[in-house]
Amino acid sequence: MAPDAPVVPDSALADLVLPRLTSAYGAAADPERAASAAAYMRDAFPFLGIATPARRTLSRAVLTGTPRPDEADCTAVGLRCWALPEREYRYFAVDYLRRHVGRCSSDLLATARHLITTEPWWDTVDLLAAHVVGRLVAADPALVGAMDEWIEDEDLWLARTALLHQLTYKADTDPGRLFRYCLRQADHRDFFVRKAIGWALREYARTDPGAVRAFLAEAGERLSPLSVREAGKHL
Repeated sequence: MAPDAPVVPDSALADLVLPRLTSAYGAAADPERAASAAAYMRDAFPFLGIATPARRTLSRAVLTGTPRPDEADCTAVGLRCWALPEREYRYFAVDYLRRHVGRCSSDLLATARHLITTEPWWDTVDLLAAHVVGRLVAADPALVGAMDEWIEDEDLWLARTALLHQLTYKADTDPGRLFRYCLRQADHRDFFVRKAIGWALREYARTDPGAVRAFLAEAGERLSPLSVREAGKHL
């Protein structure tokens, strides 16, 4: 059973940021570009049609003069952005959480889980996995237990997050955990999980190519051709 959605905490900062955000983004909406963006994402989500460079310029203006957030502020901004339909608001939330995750405790993982599993796709999940969940786990090794649970979860996006959460760790990667996770989901039928296996291995191969070569040789045909192809791109 999925956990209940986190409660949106009171946040004067979110009360300040959200009206600024919806006003700035709404004024910059481009219906033609929005239709193209939605089509690229298989018409799964509505868009405002704001290109990334322009969106980030608007975001800087929205946040000008605002104080640094605490954890309640980060949670409120993330959850309130996720309640808005257009995808660009979620991109704002992801950028905001990436910037300020270091100011948050391990409790933010529950919010991250909700964001990952609510109308998920690679565009939000991958950044949350590598730059929010990954940093939370690095700061609190006790959260490894949560990753052990997520890799077993039927939700493919939680499994993908578990596979990718060490993506930026480089020499701090736990290769045993990475390889166990890859084998645990090796027979998964979904493209996004198989791709994540290859991506995670490929990234670690930049740090320890010998370990990845040895793992691929040992795993043999247990890994899908897609996973092996992605893993070996830089070997």
